[in-house]
Amino acid sequence: MSESKIIIKCLACNHLYELANLKTGQLVKCPCGVEFNVGPENLVAGQFTGDSPVELLQMQPQKKQNTNNSDNSSLDILRDPVQAVKQLAAVKQKMISEISKIIVGQDEVIDQIITAFFARGHCLLLGVPGLAKTLMVHCLSQTMNLVFQRIQFTPDLMPTDITGTNILEEDPQTGKRKFIFHKGPVFCNILLADEINRTPPKTQAALLEAMQEHHVTSVGRSFPLPNPFCVLATQNPLEQEGTYPLPEAQLDRFLFLVKVDYPNLEHERQILLSTTGEDPEDLTPVIDIPSVISYQKLVRNVPVSEHVANFAARLARATRPQNEDCPEFIKKWVRYGSGPRAGQALILAAKAHAVLNGKYNICCDDIRRYALPVMRHRIFLNFAAVGEGIDADTIINRLLTDIKE
Repeated sequence: MSESKIIIKCLACNHLYELANLKTGQLVKCPCGVEFNVGPENLVAGQFTGDSPVELLQMQPQKKQNTNNSDNSSLDILRDPVQAVKQLAAVKQKMISEISKIIVGQDEVIDQIITAFFARGHCLLLGVPGLAKTLMVHCLSQTMNLVFQRIQFTPDLMPTDITGTNILEEDPQTGKRKFIFHKGPVFCNILLADEINRTPPKTQAALLEAMQEHHVTSVGRSFPLPNPFCVLATQNPLEQEGTYPLPEAQLDRFLFLVKVDYPNLEHERQILLSTTGEDPEDLTPVIDIPSVISYQKLVRNVPVSEHVANFAARLARATRPQNEDCPEFIKKWVRYGSGPRAGQALILAAKAHAVLNGKYNICCDDIRRYALPVMRHRIFLNFAAVGEGIDADTIINRLLTDIKE
């Protein structure tokens, strides 16, 4: 390729950048934090749309990914989906093996977080302090070599502290002043929203557009977020004084509500021994960003039969007391049931679970497996249920018994 002006694309955030005197194989760094070698997959034709310059790192020949860190090529994943399913199942096991070097126990929680990530969903982790929720998210980002950011939510946190702000700067060459948008911590691949219920609704709402639309709007300009993008929020169920419960609209944006419980005796003993000695070893990435994006597309392409879709729809509709055919205990205990997004989440979770475990299609058992994390935050109980000590999990488990395939 000649050294004339070309256009390259970052495979992580999809920004286009127009550069001159750039050679194939040169290592560059996008403002989103991702480094990549210029190659056929980065070269595109089109109009310059980037708002930040690419950082040129060094000249070096293009080389393949280290097979110890990435066992797959993003270009081949969708060409051979059968082989890709096998590869992803192996990648999942390697990720769990790496995470287990630091996290003891919590296998079900880790499985649900990985499933939500490859389904392109967000997770709300509910648990008391000290259960390694924050550490778990950090370890997950390390195994996938993703850009990780953490926001500690506090009562004085402002929306611009999350999304970014416009700052008046002077151009050193022309002397003219103009507003430059400085991106906030939301511009990452995995965002940890720690103790999200400790900040006011105005700041909580700053995440809504990012979670749903995958972009941020500031002063009339739209800035796309990097791809992939996942929000993992934590919430303390014990802390009620001075907190702001998440509104129903934002709860519905989370694919899963994952309950993080106390470890058993054996796991707690291992935690005490492993965390009071030397610092743990660094985790080794097992997958790169282009492969993550391709695997997420693979999940979407998993076929679903009408029988399975019908079961997911009947399960979601059975939670609505307005439906005449819903069970009597739903009319007695439920104020509002789950909407159609619950059915979508059930299907996506089942798809991700299937390919992560080496399967090529989904069944009703996959729907049942994720009914609790998908629906527990989408069912709102009335006073009668609260007075009788009934929670959402009890209702969902009873529905799973009553609703036949």
